[in-house]
Amino acid sequence: MAYLNLTNISKQFGSTVVVDNFNLDIEKGEFVSFLGPSGCGKTTTLRMVAGFEIPTSGMITIGGVDITNKAPNQRNVGMIFQAYALFPNMTVAQNIGFGLRIRKESESAIKERVQEMINLINLEKHADKYPYQLSGGQQQRVALARALANRPQVLLLDEPLSALDAKIRVSLRAEIRAIQKRLGITAIFVTHDQEEALSISDRVVVMYEGKAEQVGTPFEIYNFPKTQFVANFVGSLNTATAEVFDPVNGILHIDGVQFKSAQDLKNKKKGDEVKFSVRPERFSFVSEQKKDNVLDCTIENITFLGAVVRIQVKIGNAKFNMDTFNNPFLELPMVGSQRQVTCSKQAVLVLDD
Repeated sequence: MAYLNLTNISKQFGSTVVVDNFNLDIEKGEFVSFLGPSGCGKTTTLRMVAGFEIPTSGMITIGGVDITNKAPNQRNVGMIFQAYALFPNMTVAQNIGFGLRIRKESESAIKERVQEMINLINLEKHADKYPYQLSGGQQQRVALARALANRPQVLLLDEPLSALDAKIRVSLRAEIRAIQKRLGITAIFVTHDQEEALSISDRVVVMYEGKAEQVGTPFEIYNFPKTQFVANFVGSLNTATAEVFDPVNGILHIDGVQFKSAQDLKNKKKGDEVKFSVRPERFSFVSEQKKDNVLDCTIENITFLGAVVRIQVKIGNAKFNMDTFNNPFLELPMVGSQRQVTCSKQAVLVLDD
């Protein structure tokens, strides 16, 4: 049995369903991210695990214990908010030890645990400073240490990096992941940033309209999206509408141009209309090593994006982006010229409705 179980969880506010029959099992020590746009239900789901919201229906268990209707202080869960929520009149050490004092632990135990946490977040020189004397990244590390000081069964992180600048976000998310691995604590991380979710998670739950659209490893979510929403939300994507030409061999037609997919289309029949996708990086210009799909195209546009050059091509009447790594010796075609591009049949993904 998994360590944290969310079974048929739903949440309504009046007539509005915010979370709809949500199911998820999380193993002990696993780092899971809830990824999705604003309003998809990810924070509400997190708040139900924390006890700040009670499910309209369903059950939540941790370690086999039902905590569905328990108050926040009756469940051993640590939470880090988007706002640091540090006490401005307390030092770093006092903030970290606050929860331990509420639990009425001995002063010697508090002192030892606080020092352990300060060492963990590498703020030994800042223990006696107040929050206003710290940078945003340092304040968030203090919030992390405070949440971990109580030895929670589950750590919940609600978009904890959104207020930080880009470089600090990258370094701090790596630090959070390293600490989580070192302690072996079960964690749920809420974010709308796909790069964050893909870079630090064991598994990603892509949410949309209160439901889990897809659950899988970052590799699975990016490379094998199951629905059109997941495919469009995670990473850059080309999508197009095609007609099924040969279901047995996975052949699609788009304006007379043939695409071959590795997917089983036996549940489709000839003439059915389907949506399919190809990631921009899966296209390349035809070389001696031709792949399953060799496609005539017209070069429509070329955009430099730093390390990547994005080339827009027209295949049939549909436009597709192709990404290639930039280098000083890259030979680019002329806009308006005719070329051939290629991709494997595994790159052509037929999407669920």
